[in-house]
Amino acid sequence: MATIMPSPPRFFLLRSALLLRPHSYHSRLRRGISSSVMASSSSATPYTVLAERASCEREIKRSKFIAIAGPVSDERSAMSFLSEVRDPRATHNCWAYKIGEQYRCNDDGEPSGTAGKPIYSAIISSGVDMVMVVVIRYFGGIKLGTGGLVRAYGGVALECLKAAPTCYIKPKVRVGIEVPFDLLGTIYHQLQHFQAEDIKQDYDTGKDGTTMVTFKVDYEKLESLENAINSTCSRKIEFFKH
Repeated sequence: MATIMPSPPRFFLLRSALLLRPHSYHSRLRRGISSSVMASSSSATPYTVLAERASCEREIKRSKFIAIAGPVSDERSAMSFLSEVRDPRATHNCWAYKIGEQYRCNDDGEPSGTAGKPIYSAIISSGVDMVMVVVIRYFGGIKLGTGGLVRAYGGVALECLKAAPTCYIKPKVRVGIEVPFDLLGTIYHQLQHFQAEDIKQDYDTGKDGTTMVTFKVDYEKLESLENAINSTCSRKIEFFKH
């Protein structure tokens, strides 16, 4: 009669797996987290966005120009914004948007480079990000010429953005730290004090008695948090920003 051996406890299997895991796993983990620092460091930079939509209207040589600016989060929301505010009865609906490093502009029938690019230049000059500006023109019968169009589209777009209410966004940065089990209480106390969010733990570090704690914290608080943790733990805790 065959003897059925009981399955080992789950915690025993996990511990055995960690003991058998090659030490190189730990190095790969560290390199993997560290390699993402450069890729995401720019996303942690504070930036200015519109608090709400804004508009501006000007008449230039009988042509009416209406600029409408609004916050957008991606290309899809930008195209939705355009569909909502454009006027099919107008002579031209020219536009530009900037979403981080991504941007697009469109002259909508005006001579190339006389409408969309000036609107985009106005966005850059304003310092506002995550924004779209649509400038609607109703032709009044007098041609403005290339220079006149550039000044008209760029001018009304910049005036609209300068008058618009804005807010300053301070993004959060994701951080990972390797923590010995005996310091978890101290670490969590500091994380709560600095209002860290989305705190997670990963015990699969390849090292006994150590867990990887990841969290998000305000970019401007990161240095103070690092100093506080190293001070209260009386040792150097390495921070992996990603």
